[in-house]
Amino acid sequence: MNPNSKSEFKKNKMAPYLIAEIGQAHEGSLGILHSYIDALAQTGVDAVKFQMHIAEAESSNLEPFRVKFSYEDATRFDYWKRMGFTLQQWKQIKAHCDEVGLDFICSPFSNMAVDWLEEIGVAYYKIGSGEVSNWLLLEKIAKTGKPVILSSGMSSFLELDQTVAFLKSRNVNFSILQCTTSYPTQPEQFGFNVIQELKSRYQVKVGFSDHSARVATNIAAIAFGAEILEFHVVFDKRMFGPDTKSSLTIDQVQQLASDAKAIQIALENPIDKTKNEQFSELKNIFEKSLAVNKSLSAGHVITFEDLEAKKPKNQGINAMLFEEVLGKILVNDLKQWDFLNLKDLR
Repeated sequence: MNPNSKSEFKKNKMAPYLIAEIGQAHEGSLGILHSYIDALAQTGVDAVKFQMHIAEAESSNLEPFRVKFSYEDATRFDYWKRMGFTLQQWKQIKAHCDEVGLDFICSPFSNMAVDWLEEIGVAYYKIGSGEVSNWLLLEKIAKTGKPVILSSGMSSFLELDQTVAFLKSRNVNFSILQCTTSYPTQPEQFGFNVIQELKSRYQVKVGFSDHSARVATNIAAIAFGAEILEFHVVFDKRMFGPDTKSSLTIDQVQQLASDAKAIQIALENPIDKTKNEQFSELKNIFEKSLAVNKSLSAGHVITFEDLEAKKPKNQGINAMLFEEVLGKILVNDLKQWDFLNLKDLR
């Protein structure tokens, strides 16, 4: 891997590893794509992810639209052609990512795309949910010796078991993302429980691929143990595109990066509630001493209704000991709001 890269999943940095996916949000425009790279470089993410579509290699005129969203493409095949870039353009995209300090990640959807990505020089591969069973593609990637991030969106555990066995048999270093292939994903579909199930089952680094368009979903995933976060990004949720409703805005990504760092710091610094020495000074300020709430004469028998608790601590009897003064007799006159001390009682 590139020694100057942020990759190896933040091996020497604080997790989680944040991947912002541009996907198809560029709408086939190189200018828009490069604008995304510059914008994301200011947010605190580690990597920017693309999808390499070479229409002739991965699709055909027979591929239907899942949802007919395009106003200008007669077929899905036409759409993939419009989303594609030349090899030279992809090299320029990779160079731009390097220039601004972002890891370049790309999902290939054909063996030809893997050849291109090897020529471009990727550190590792992201496998989309629809390619988990494409062992021809996985074999091609395995031969590169590069690590793999596997998205589990459409796969059962049985299917994942088979693909994991395939990867292990070829000594592929892999990670898995809990993912729900639903756009946008609803709360009942998040599947946070699967994060730990994947860790336990496969003993690898596990992350979360989000399509909910919510910062909170990603933060929760960190708390559930996600070490990698992947999320779609868009300049504005009113933009055209198949993933827009499932994406975070640039501003939300910046907030997520900041919050993710804070949450990870918290997780790496568990609190020992058996110790509170660091609060000694504050406890003296905020905790309270007993006082009387009215003027009382010597000889008065203290009742609950006579008492108040006032700051600071150690100016009178500790408020937690109020029961011990009930029924005691005053030996001194006290004015309203005077602190109550042991010397005032018998």
